[in-house]
Amino acid sequence: MCYAGVIFSKLALVGQCPCIGGRAIHPLLLLAIVAGIWLLASWIRRVFRRQVDSLMNKIGKVAIVVILIAAVAAVVAVKYNKSRQQTGAAVDVSSGGKVTGQEVATKNQPAQLVGKGLPALVDLGAGTCIPCKMMAPILEELKTEFAGRMQVEFLDIREDSNLIQAYALRVIPTQIFYDASGKELFRHEGFFSKEDILAKWKGLGVDLSGPKTQSPTFERLAPAQPDNRPKENICYMCDGDINPKTLVTVRTEKGPVRLCSPHCYFIMYSCLTEDKTDFQKKVAVTDWATDEPIAAAEAMYLYGLDGRTGRPTIKVFTNKIQPDQATSGAIVINWQALQEKELATRCGFCDRAVYAEDAAVVKAGGLHTWGCCSHCAMGVGARTGRDIEVHEKDRLTGEKIIVKTFGGQVASLEPATAVAWFGQRQKPDGKWASAGCFHQGFFINAENLKKWVEHHPYETGKMISINQALADKMKMSPEQIQRACKIGQCVPK
Repeated sequence: MCYAGVIFSKLALVGQCPCIGGRAIHPLLLLAIVAGIWLLASWIRRVFRRQVDSLMNKIGKVAIVVILIAAVAAVVAVKYNKSRQQTGAAVDVSSGGKVTGQEVATKNQPAQLVGKGLPALVDLGAGTCIPCKMMAPILEELKTEFAGRMQVEFLDIREDSNLIQAYALRVIPTQIFYDASGKELFRHEGFFSKEDILAKWKGLGVDLSGPKTQSPTFERLAPAQPDNRPKENICYMCDGDINPKTLVTVRTEKGPVRLCSPHCYFIMYSCLTEDKTDFQKKVAVTDWATDEPIAAAEAMYLYGLDGRTGRPTIKVFTNKIQPDQATSGAIVINWQALQEKELATRCGFCDRAVYAEDAAVVKAGGLHTWGCCSHCAMGVGARTGRDIEVHEKDRLTGEKIIVKTFGGQVASLEPATAVAWFGQRQKPDGKWASAGCFHQGFFINAENLKKWVEHHPYETGKMISINQALADKMKMSPEQIQRACKIGQCVPK
């Protein structure tokens, strides 16, 4: 075995290790060091007798093993520390708390910062620390929501490293809870969600109740006007108006189920848990040219794309499609091909059929999927058990909203003013339940939400935070997730 080659290869790795501070050792220098060691060992073997030579070989082998173990341990330690920072784990600062000769700024000393008649939350971190960045929007929310009732401070140890010793820090971020007199009650290390912070205050016996400075809760528990539309003109799935030219009807023992389009039919079909063998035999679609019903399996479908939104467009015809009826770029397909296209894209939470153009984009680790509504998009985190990133549109203006989660909590929200509408309906027994996916949404602020509700007089529900929208999904059991958005049997409402 060539020990010189082994030593050189390991030293080369150490020479490029990031713990050197980015200063890689030049390979020629490493070669010179190894060659010198090898020549010295060869000379010693020639000088001493065979017994000594044997002893030197043993010592040399032991030394090489020790060197290799130390080199590998150093590399592993550096990579472990780097991976902790990249995954949002708290960052160790316990070795950086030595006094440098400068004192902590007077205003940032615990005795001066807190104890001003309000309970205080002091978060210590750094702008380069991932979990610290995730704390920032939470601290801003608390500062705004509990102004006048709780003091919220953030201190950056990059600006003053003496804070590490002054507050006896071990890792960042660290959140320290103080009572109104300035006495430390509790401290937490690492990321801490808004809900957990408020729960800790409650557990500590600190009352933060009182009028909040945030916008008052908005809700509408009765429609702005009665819905006097004839039942046969209301879509079974989306509650929208039915265009006679796109009507789809499903025959059932309890009467016909009417839907506004083939797409709403396939959404319903994807939710059914009943036996769907030969289900298409119950389905009739409407001829675009004559407004006459046709058996779905016998019709031809002109399948195109909307030039503005990119959404699929579907027109139904009984016979061969005439040139003047065709749309530029559209194709003619049968029922089976249409079904395959319509069911190809599904919600990552409830498995409903969706158009990507209508859905929220959800990233969960290496997985990219969709949410059929904003709330189902949040449910992907509950279903997969992963942190997620949701890209949704304001239902009024189409402006982008981005939600990132960490550990089942909202870690960042863009814009921070974004809110959710939880569409609800009152059941005959008086209890309130979700109004369904078509009645949920995110908005960049409360004003947009209120305008949207004004434009939809039949909507009932309430405004909730994005945090609450996520929390509602995360507390669902596996059995509840499995049943989410399912329809047991296709029957009229």
